[in-house]
Amino acid sequence: MEDTEAGTTVREYRTEELAEAAGIPVRTLRFYRERKLLPPPRREGRIAWYDEHHLARLRTIAALLERGHTLGGIAELTAAFENGRDVGQLGELLGIGWSEETPVRLTPEALADYFEGEVTPENLAASLDLGYLATDGDAIVHVSRRLLDVSSALVREGVPLAAVLETGRRVREHADAMAALFTELISAHLTEEALPRLRPLAKSVVEAELTMAMDRLLASATASATPPAAPSAPSAPSAPSAAPSGVQDPSS
Repeated sequence: MEDTEAGTTVREYRTEELAEAAGIPVRTLRFYRERKLLPPPRREGRIAWYDEHHLARLRTIAALLERGHTLGGIAELTAAFENGRDVGQLGELLGIGWSEETPVRLTPEALADYFEGEVTPENLAASLDLGYLATDGDAIVHVSRRLLDVSSALVREGVPLAAVLETGRRVREHADAMAALFTELISAHLTEEALPRLRPLAKSVVEAELTMAMDRLLASATASATPPAAPSAPSAPSAPSAAPSGVQDPSS
C-alpha cells in the first residue's frame, strides 16, 4: 500500500510484505514485535501497516546480529536510542550551533563499526548524556566529525570507550572554565560584537598552552625515567710525599 503524506509517497507493507522485504520469516517479525524491537504498526481495522522505518529497523537488527550483538543487547540499545535526545535538543544542551563542528549521521550498525565491541548500553547512555549523540528518526547524529574521529582512533589504540567518554566529560568542565575566562576578558575590555573575531584567537591560546603543557609533562616524565649517573670509581691512594725540607729522615 502507498500512502501520501505532506505531498510525498510513503510505502506501507502488510506483515507478510514487510517480512519478505526484510528477508525474514513472518514468525521472526512477530517475535521482534513482541520483544518491542519494532515500533507499533499503524492499525486499520485488523490490518497492521508497516512503513520504511520498520524496514530500516529490521535491517539494522540483522546487521547488529551479524556483528555479534544479542537480541537482548539490541533491545537495550533500541530503548536507549528511543529515550535519547533528538537533534532539536542537542544544540540547546551544548549551547552551540553547527557553525564550526560538522555533525555526522550514522546508522546503528555504522556506529558499531566505529567502536567495535564498545557500543554498550552504558556507553551509549553516557554519549547521549554528554550530548555527543542524538537521534533523528532512525538515524543517529554525532555532534562532531572531529570528536568522532578522535574518539574512535583512541578506541582503536586500545583505550576503552568508557574511559574516553569520562575524559571527555572532564575536558568539557575545563573547556567551560576556559570559555568563561575569555568571556570575562572580552566583557571587561571589548564589546560583545568582537566575540566572533576573537574566537579563533582564544582557540590559538588554548592550543598553544595545551601543547606547552604536554611538552612539560613529557620532559618531566623523561627526566624521572632517566637513571642517575653511576658513581665514579675511587682513585688509587697516592704515594707518600717526600719529607719537608729541614726535617731529618730518621733512617739516615
